[in-house]
Amino acid sequence: MISFVRLNAAEIAAAVGSGATSALAVAEDALARRDAYDAVQPQAWISRVLADDVRAAAKRVDARIAAGETLPLAGAPFAVKDNIDVGGMETTAACPAFAYVAEKSARVVDLLIAAGAVLIGKTNLDQFATGLVGVRSPYGAPHCVFNRDYISGGSSSGSAVTTAAGVVAFALGTDTAGSGRVPAAFNHLIGFKPTKGRWSTSGLLPACRSLDCITVFANDTSDAVLVDGVLTHFDEADIFSRTAESKPHFKTSLRLGVAKAAQLNWFGDTQSAALYAAALARAKASGAELVEVDVAPLLACAQLLYQGPYVAERTAALKDFMAKNAAAVHPVVRGIVEGGGGYSALEAYEALYALKAYERVAGKLWENVDALILPTAPTIYRLAELEAAPIALNSNLGLYTNFVNLLDMSAVAAPAGFRENGTGFGITFIGPAWTDAALLDLAARYLAAGAALMPPPLDLEPHPTRIKLAVVGAHLNGMPLHWQLTSRNARLVKSCKTAPAYKLYAMANSTPPKPALVYAGAGGAAIAVEVYELDEAAFGSFTAEVPAPLAIGTVTLDDGSNVKGFVAEPRALEGAEDITHLGGWRAFIARN
Repeated sequence: MISFVRLNAAEIAAAVGSGATSALAVAEDALARRDAYDAVQPQAWISRVLADDVRAAAKRVDARIAAGETLPLAGAPFAVKDNIDVGGMETTAACPAFAYVAEKSARVVDLLIAAGAVLIGKTNLDQFATGLVGVRSPYGAPHCVFNRDYISGGSSSGSAVTTAAGVVAFALGTDTAGSGRVPAAFNHLIGFKPTKGRWSTSGLLPACRSLDCITVFANDTSDAVLVDGVLTHFDEADIFSRTAESKPHFKTSLRLGVAKAAQLNWFGDTQSAALYAAALARAKASGAELVEVDVAPLLACAQLLYQGPYVAERTAALKDFMAKNAAAVHPVVRGIVEGGGGYSALEAYEALYALKAYERVAGKLWENVDALILPTAPTIYRLAELEAAPIALNSNLGLYTNFVNLLDMSAVAAPAGFRENGTGFGITFIGPAWTDAALLDLAARYLAAGAALMPPPLDLEPHPTRIKLAVVGAHLNGMPLHWQLTSRNARLVKSCKTAPAYKLYAMANSTPPKPALVYAGAGGAAIAVEVYELDEAAFGSFTAEVPAPLAIGTVTLDDGSNVKGFVAEPRALEGAEDITHLGGWRAFIARN
């Protein structure tokens, strides 16, 4: 039985380097994990390194250790997103018609192997790295490792999944608009997006060449630091490579910029809003000063990436292939890429001038704050939801990520809790170029201060979607209609109260006696409820039996989350008694 425990590259390297284990033993374990998790998410991979080739690579590491070499990543299994070349393997970018066998490996892959890491395979992605969702691939859609009803995030979907599932210790992704950060948030990972040019992009199939970054997914900041130490090299062959600058770590009394509340959009996800508020409280408790900043210019700048001529960079990268093979491209990706061909040189220059103006505004941010702390993504979606609205929902996910590369910033995404459905929520520390090491240190300090949470178990079995329902009266445990829940195998989630915004009435002439819950806003109170969970079919049959003037709507709980629950039509209040002051239906029954 494989235990999908997450891996740590630094610990593996130390054990292999000391002789406590061998790279071959680690490789055998990784192969077993890969095979076992394939039964759950085979779509995480596009191509797997042959088992014998993995073993041969591990034996070479063991020989180097025996010869006295010190290898910072000795034996650490890793994966590579399949828009990054590995010599002798196909690069598909999730488009089989585009596939070619790479003559040599990308610079970053060579550096990792030279440091002792062992490649396990190449991972799935949104085709041509176009998307933040992970569903735009003919190789299937990887799912969130904690709840397979939900997306993994993208475009570096397979890299996030294989790391979060404990198949590899770390994985390379890419990030143009958030692809190395959004999947990290959903799967409870560190997602490090270095400053543009810090890591070589030689051997990377470009999406937007002037903006692309290769990134890493890791289970903790120490592994991200380790990989950064291996990959930070100037590459003469890469015209976008830059000589890394060294900037000091932030002081303990740092100032973190937070968005004005009115500028945050959660798209109805109250749990994400609550998790972000908790993350800010932890940051403040750890000694940071929270400074409100105007992020409107950053959000406006983000629009340049897909709603202006910058999308033409994607068109430029694929123009020759698209001219002959457009039908082979995923329809959503094709629409985005083709859209870049309609912009003029005039519009490109206008966008450049706009970007320069945004850069000036963004630069002034750093006069008042050391770094920003923003949500990584405002919400998460089910796979079925993405199929229904692929463009709009994808855009929502990039709200707080799209501007970062445009404005030459570095970023570290860090875990910040879980929604009730098990999916991860994350925050991102964002700083100016070359604050990479400082941001990694900041993320480590934040996690060490109590922000780290143990992830829930992996979702290894198919399961039906379940819906939470708040009941307030005759369906409470011990009340006359409770059987309508137990007969449907409803599971009690918790007893709690609504938000302090409701009134409760005892309806007249109702058999058995029933209350009416009515939203009242500031004039309301918190009302006691029980929250149950039902599968979709059971919820549907239950809702069909609810008699007028009652109905099923949405009820806000005291923790800010929204669940389905009983609401009432206006006629329900005819002759009804206001019992809000009692705080709940049980108190009313006890009084009578």
